[in-house]
Amino acid sequence: MKLIPAIDIIGGKCVRLTKGDYGTKKIYNENPLEVAKSFEDNGISYLHLVDLDGARSNRIINYKVLEKLAIKTNLCIDFGGGIKSDEDIAIAFDSGASKITAGSVAVQKRALVEDWIRRFGAEKIILGADCKERMIATNGWLKSSEMDVIEFINSYKKTGISEVICTDISKDGMLQGPATELYREIQDKTDIDLIASGGVSSMDDLYLLIELGCSGAIIGKAIYEGKITLKQLRELC
Repeated sequence: MKLIPAIDIIGGKCVRLTKGDYGTKKIYNENPLEVAKSFEDNGISYLHLVDLDGARSNRIINYKVLEKLAIKTNLCIDFGGGIKSDEDIAIAFDSGASKITAGSVAVQKRALVEDWIRRFGAEKIILGADCKERMIATNGWLKSSEMDVIEFINSYKKTGISEVICTDISKDGMLQGPATELYREIQDKTDIDLIASGGVSSMDDLYLLIELGCSGAIIGKAIYEGKITLKQLRELC
C-alpha cells in the first residue's frame, strides 16, 4: 500500500481543515517545501498536494508551490484542486505534477475529463470521489450532488481510469478512523484501485486499510498532530 502524506495549500501555506470547512483552517507550516522534504527524507515517495484556494475557485491558484516541490524533491506528486479546464491541466503537468486528481470537474464536465484521459493517458488521471452521506461533493466540498459514490466510480470504469481517491467528508480531519465500511463496499462493488483518504488517526488505521486491500492511504492531520510519526512511516515503508 502506498503511503501518501498530504499537503493542503491556502495562500501558499501548509494548512489542514476539518470536514472540509474553510472556517476551521489551521496553519501548520508556512513553508510547504520544508514539509515535503521532511517526507522525502523519511523514505516517502508519494505526495498528495491539494490547492484549496483553487478547489473553491474556477482555476488553479497555487501552481507555483507545485512547481517548487516538483523541482526541489523527487516525490511523485498527485495534484488536485482547481483543475477545471485544458489550461489548468496543462499548468499542472507543466509545473511538475506526476498525476492530477479530477474531482469536481469529473462530475461537472465529464466530456472534458474523458478527453483528458484520451490525450494524457488514463494512468495520469486519478478520479476524485469525495462524498458526504454517500453523495458526491464538489467545489471544495461546498456543493453536493445527487450522485451516489459507487455509481460515480463505476460510471468511470469504462474510461480506463484505474485509481480513485475516495474521501468521506464526515471523517476528514476528525482523527476518528477512516470510513472502513464504505471502503469495503467500494472494494466489493467496483474494480478499481482505491486510495483511502480521511480519518486516518493511527498506525492501526493504516494496518486496517492494508487488510482491506487499499492500494494507497492519504495521511494528513495525523502527521501534523503527531498521532503518526515520520519514523513510524519510514519503518512501515
